[in-house]
Amino acid sequence: MSEAFIVSARKYRPKRFDEVVGQESTTQTLKTAIKNKQLAHSFLFCGPRGVGKTTIARILAKTINCKDLQTDGEACNQCDSCTSFDANASFNIYELDAASKNSVDDIKRLIEQVQYPPQNAQYKIFIIDEVHMLSSQAFNAFLKTLEEPPEYAKFILATTERHKILPTILSRCQIYDFMRISVRNITSHLAKIAEKEGIEAEENALILISQKADGGLRDALSMFDRLTSLNDKKLSYQSVLENLNILDYDYFFKFVDTIHQQDTSQLLLYIEDVLSKGFELDTLLEGLSQHIRNLWVCIHPNTIDLLEHSNDIKEKYKNQSKLYQESTYLNLLQILSDAENAVKHSRNKRLVVELALLKMVYLDKLTNTTWTHLEVEKKK
Repeated sequence: MSEAFIVSARKYRPKRFDEVVGQESTTQTLKTAIKNKQLAHSFLFCGPRGVGKTTIARILAKTINCKDLQTDGEACNQCDSCTSFDANASFNIYELDAASKNSVDDIKRLIEQVQYPPQNAQYKIFIIDEVHMLSSQAFNAFLKTLEEPPEYAKFILATTERHKILPTILSRCQIYDFMRISVRNITSHLAKIAEKEGIEAEENALILISQKADGGLRDALSMFDRLTSLNDKKLSYQSVLENLNILDYDYFFKFVDTIHQQDTSQLLLYIEDVLSKGFELDTLLEGLSQHIRNLWVCIHPNTIDLLEHSNDIKEKYKNQSKLYQESTYLNLLQILSDAENAVKHSRNKRLVVELALLKMVYLDKLTNTTWTHLEVEKKK
C-alpha cells in the first residue's frame, strides 16, 4: 500500500522556534520570555496569512509546558507533555477556529474550559485563530475572562486583521507583529525541501514561486507541491511560468531594449503577443513598472542586492540599467504610474498602454510635458 501524501505545509511544519522561517525577532523574544519566566497571560499575533502565526502559537503552547526545557528556550520534544502535544492528544491545549465558531455560545464553552486546571502540566493554553471573526457579543463575553484569568491559563490569539479587534481586547494582550517572509528566506526553505524530497529544482523557478507567494510561506509551499506533482519531481523556470501564468521577465528586457531603440512597430507587436497569451494589460504595466524600478535600483552598486533574483538575472539588470540616466528612469516610472491609474477608468485600455509606451519612446522629445519640467515651470 502506497504511503499517504502529506502536503509540505504540514509535513515540514516547524516543531521548534529555531525551525520557523523569517520571524526571528518574534521567536527570539518569546524564547527569552520563557527562559526568564516573564510570560504574559495573553498574546495577540498579527500579520498576513501564511507567515507562521498559528505555527508559533502551537510551538509556544508546547514549549511553556515542556518538562525538560532546554537552555536555549526550546522544547525537548521528548517528555510526555511534548509527545502528547505532537500526537494531538494533549488535554491542556484548547484550539478554537473563530472563522467558523464565533458565537457567544462558542466563547462560553471556551470559558467553561478555563475553569478546569491543567492535567499534569503547569499551564492550560487557549489558542483562538482568526480572532477578528468573533461577534461583538462574543468579544464582550470574553473580556472578563481575558482580563482576570486563572494563573494557569494562557491565551494566544491570532489574526490577519488587527483593526477589527476591539480596543478593549487589544489593551489586554501582548501584541506581536509578524512580517511578510522575504523572497530570499522562502527560496532557501523551498530549496531545502526540494533537496530532502529528491526534487530537481532550478533556482530561478524557486525564486519565481517565492515572489508569487507575496510573503506567505504557506502559499509558496502549496504552489511548490502542485508544480512538482505536475512535472514528476522536476521544477523548471519555464514550467513555473506556464502553470502560474506569469509574464516572463525576458519580455520586459525586450520591451526596454525596444523602447530605447525607438522601434514603435515592434512595441505594438510585443503588446499583441502579450495579449495573445491571455495576460491583462494592467499586468503588463505592473510588470514593466517593477522592471524599470529594478533597473533604477541597479544604477548604484550598493543597492543591487535589493533585487531578489539570482546572480545571472542581476547581471542582466545591471547591464541594461546603463541605457538611461537616473532622471530618465524617474520619468519612465511616472509615465507608467499615470498609465496604471488611467487604465482602470478607460474603456480603451489598449490605447492607454500604447500611448504610455509611445511617451516612453519619445521621452527626450517630450520634456515639456514631463513632471520634472512642470515642477520647474511651477516655481517660475
